[in-house]
Amino acid sequence: MSFALENITPVIGAEAQGVDLSRLDEEMSDWLRIALADRKVLVFRDQTLDREAHKRAARIFGTGVLHVHHLVRGRFDDDEVVPVHHDAQSTFNIGEGWHSDASCDPDPIAASLLYMRHMPESGGGDTVFSDMHECWRRLSEPVKSLVSELTARHDGGKGYGEDYGIAADITGHAYNQTDHPIVVDHPVTRAKTLFVNTGFTTRINDLSAHESRSILDMLFRHIEQTTTAQVRVRWAPDTLVMWDNVATQHQGVWDYFPETRLAERVSVIGPKLSA
Repeated sequence: MSFALENITPVIGAEAQGVDLSRLDEEMSDWLRIALADRKVLVFRDQTLDREAHKRAARIFGTGVLHVHHLVRGRFDDDEVVPVHHDAQSTFNIGEGWHSDASCDPDPIAASLLYMRHMPESGGGDTVFSDMHECWRRLSEPVKSLVSELTARHDGGKGYGEDYGIAADITGHAYNQTDHPIVVDHPVTRAKTLFVNTGFTTRINDLSAHESRSILDMLFRHIEQTTTAQVRVRWAPDTLVMWDNVATQHQGVWDYFPETRLAERVSVIGPKLSA
């Protein structure tokens, strides 16, 4: 088979050509692992996938064990599939604000794969991704030296409770709280990678409250404002996008209310993160 990539930006993201994810084999799997580690966000157009094919594609990354999300467990017909559904009755946007999926979990997500089932009639609903190695690289050396020695708390109660207004008892499971290094060695590439996000990171350990808030706010602004590390993906029906959940952050643009957008996400667990 002949697989090819067309870069979306010089830094991050690529559209894949010649790939039918419903016919995944060993050769394609090896190519996808290399391509995702290199470009961090891959876009696949005109895919025809049932849920099992969607899951097979996810299992080639990380540990191969699919993630079960707090907001899904026991509430829908498949614990391994997260429905991302917004319509005229939606009161918040799942995925709004810069975040790394479920970074509050002790075993972080290595990769997420989102498959678009239904698009808003008027368009919109893009997803913006940012390269966390590139954001790390552009920090000054004194700031790199400081944050490399620190860990931060990632709290699901912040992302799911405060931001979405979903109480933990609705899911039947307490939200996870996990400490991760602020700067991690990527499990595949070993590249230095920032690992804090506005969705889940609440404080830096071993610092006072005001020191923690000041440094986190500085890092969050740096991520938001480093637009040359970002790529914006425009969706279409039957498009699948996969992203490296450690090497990137993302946010969904909710510019299509009250129209309907429906996608399904499958994620795969990776190894524990280390500095």
